[in-house]
Amino acid sequence: MRQIFARLLAVLPALLLVACGGGSASAATPGAVIPPPAADLPAIATGVQTAVFAGGCFWGVDAVFKHVKGVSRVVSGYAGGSAATAEYGEVGTGRTGHAESVEITYDPAIVSYGTLLKVFFSVAHDPTELNRQGPDDGPQYRSAIFVQNDTQRAAAASYIATLTKAGVYRRPIVTTLEPLTTFYPAEAYHQNYLALHPTQAYIVINDMPKLDALKRMLPELYVAR
Repeated sequence: MRQIFARLLAVLPALLLVACGGGSASAATPGAVIPPPAADLPAIATGVQTAVFAGGCFWGVDAVFKHVKGVSRVVSGYAGGSAATAEYGEVGTGRTGHAESVEITYDPAIVSYGTLLKVFFSVAHDPTELNRQGPDDGPQYRSAIFVQNDTQRAAAASYIATLTKAGVYRRPIVTTLEPLTTFYPAEAYHQNYLALHPTQAYIVINDMPKLDALKRMLPELYVAR
């Protein structure tokens, strides 16, 4: 779908620049304020930690978290399926169980897991789209949090409940909480994709607005890199 989208944009630039958008702002109720997480995670208060999120094409999610204060590394990859099918072409069939995901390495002394959840739900993707994200369609583009322990699961479930109660979105949140078995890094050409292809049509339309939203909505978390 990304390749098709890029070709269409090359042929019909004016139409698509008007018709298409990126980021997750369209999902939010007008005037809604994204609330903070109810509580931090005392069980992972020291030492570097990892979080694994899936929110559509990993290019944009990767780029957002690379600019979050306290995050030291972000890797694009696959989660939810087996090692035998952790390959871009296979994942693209939508039959592997994998979702395009990112593994985030962060320092909880600087940024909490709860704050990462806030970034994930507010600017990294649209959590109300089921098995798709923007122009990309299929379960490999689902909204999912791959939890590594009971603490992460409880924090994610609590925050989803907080967002729902606050009426932040016009549609129900469809994000799934799935146990992380193994995270498989994607092929080298997918890594740091936005920074290496900032003028690509798909990136300009779908992913640059997410970085703009991070700077605008959460300026205290944004770092230039």
